[in-house]
Amino acid sequence: MGGKPLTALNLVMFPTKKLDASFLREILRGGCDKVSEAGASIAGGHSVDDNEPKYGLAVTGVVHPERILTNCGAKEGDALILTKPLGTGVLFNACRSKKLPWRDLEVILPEVASLNKKAIEIALNSDVHACTDITGFGVIGHSLEMAKGSGVQINLFYDRLPFYPNALRMYRRGETTGSNQANRKLAEGFFEKVRGLSREEEELLFDPQTSGGLLFSVPSAVTDQLLTELKNAGLAEASRVGAVISSQEPLIRIY
Repeated sequence: MGGKPLTALNLVMFPTKKLDASFLREILRGGCDKVSEAGASIAGGHSVDDNEPKYGLAVTGVVHPERILTNCGAKEGDALILTKPLGTGVLFNACRSKKLPWRDLEVILPEVASLNKKAIEIALNSDVHACTDITGFGVIGHSLEMAKGSGVQINLFYDRLPFYPNALRMYRRGETTGSNQANRKLAEGFFEKVRGLSREEEELLFDPQTSGGLLFSVPSAVTDQLLTELKNAGLAEASRVGAVISSQEPLIRIY
């Protein structure tokens, strides 16, 4: 939403009687590295002995009151820019079920783990009307939130959506996620296809993302410049993936 993180607290649940403490050290080290990369500091935390390992962060930051980016400001005529590929949900599950070799997942992890810091810093210097991250609800769910919040129709161009390698292949091999069905149900009545898609191609639209990218709604006039700046900053997969259309009812239409 345009905020700058300042401090973070570790929140850890860890099965100390089942897993060696070295795993916990690596988890905390990874979290600390990312917090430092974001320009913030670890200020402490809280831990609980639990049957399953869980890790998260409670983050405090600041944002200029006139530069808060929400998912409610998309305007007719805007273009939509997506900053990261889609498909992490099915890829992680496929790796767990041995359908996808670890080496094929490992090659995308640097991009998956990259922060949205560069993207948001560049966007704040542009005329961004609305912004959302693409995470657990998939590209359809989060686009729908923007459409509902802004009172518009969003057209997504399937051929322009960037997908991670092997994501479609894993759906074709029968892999899925625990969120796809719920994400599909969430979009019922607000989702139309103009083009033909196979069931597997459609599933990618509902794939829940881990560390997904940002979806910006920006005036068409600044789209090319913003894309150039994002790509020059290393976001090679940033793409213009849709358009905002005036509508009496919120709707996601796939072209």
